[in-house]
Amino acid sequence: MQGVGTVETATLAISPLAGEPIKRADAERLAGVLKAFADPARLRLLSLIQSSPEGEASVSDLTAPLGLSQPTVSHHLRILTEAGLLEREKRGVWAYYRLVPSAITAVADLLTPPRKRATRKTR
Repeated sequence: MQGVGTVETATLAISPLAGEPIKRADAERLAGVLKAFADPARLRLLSLIQSSPEGEASVSDLTAPLGLSQPTVSHHLRILTEAGLLEREKRGVWAYYRLVPSAITAVADLLTPPRKRATRKTR
């Protein structure tokens, strides 16, 4: 997935729902981040990591629940990390992954129309 945008570069106060046409470069960056979400295995990885007791997981923690090989899980984790949705921390020979909550919130905000965003925050 070459040219994947990151949440940081995709959230320059742009939104396809903001009322103004989105610029091509901004659309490409946002599409790169959304492509990282657009895979069932990656959505499951985000869910598994978020719901783990420690809020983090290693590749070895994730292969059995997904039913995928270690290289495939590592590939998906790399894409999510490059998109800015996960953080990776190396400890010895293991790497642990955790969600970047602000990144998930930023993507949700981009996809929420401004009028709905205002009412959602006041609840």
